[in-house]
Amino acid sequence: MMNLSEGAAAVHARGLTVHRGDRAVLRGLDFSVPPGRITGFLGPSGCGKSTLMRAVVGTQAQVTGVLDVLGRPAGDAALRARIGYVTQAPSVYDDLTVRQNLDYFAAVLDPGRTRRTARKEAVARAITDVDLASHADSLAGRLSGGQRSRVSLAVALLGTPELLVLDEPTVGLDPVLRRDLWTLFHRIATDRAATILVSSHVMDEAERCHRLLLMRDGEVLAEDTPEALRTRTHTETVEAAFLHLVDEADTLQGNPR
Repeated sequence: MMNLSEGAAAVHARGLTVHRGDRAVLRGLDFSVPPGRITGFLGPSGCGKSTLMRAVVGTQAQVTGVLDVLGRPAGDAALRARIGYVTQAPSVYDDLTVRQNLDYFAAVLDPGRTRRTARKEAVARAITDVDLASHADSLAGRLSGGQRSRVSLAVALLGTPELLVLDEPTVGLDPVLRRDLWTLFHRIATDRAATILVSSHVMDEAERCHRLLLMRDGEVLAEDTPEALRTRTHTETVEAAFLHLVDEADTLQGNPR
């Protein structure tokens, strides 16, 4: 494993721009993500969060500017084993059990190069890490939405990644399941010393992050801790802080609401 130098950012962007056709989806983003923390990309649907996530993991086309991930350019082949990526749709096979799903993905991630015993140990650890040991032999298609999200997370944890990229991992889940998943994210960040990027449009989830990038219309509206954002805007919640910053930006652009 290649460790970051002391003080280096896990993700660093400078002038990051992404075009889709003639339209700029991301426009000149500058930000840094500290290692070993949970950073939230927060903003309304359509603001560019998923595009930014894909850029970080190296699957987004038409990216310009600087985007370094774990000390290497985004998309570098050396990063594949160091990043775990969970998309919005659960990446599981309904007709396989939880354990069979993980056995399959473990073999795909490391075909023939690792002892079968080691792969079994990695699968067992991932299942335990996401609290699915009691459902290991249940068909994925019979699990609840929250449990299926945990299976996808377990797949992302198979390679012991240094960076976890989670795109809207709690979308469509009830408040109890969302709370339980966030507890799990914090435990993984602590126990595995992993950096976690989480995108969401649910503003109350912002309070659960160590640091935030508030996004709007393909730009970073603000970057700071939840507490600092509330203090800066003299508000009681991150949602209120976000709305204050939106109004402030509109006023500066001559578009007061």
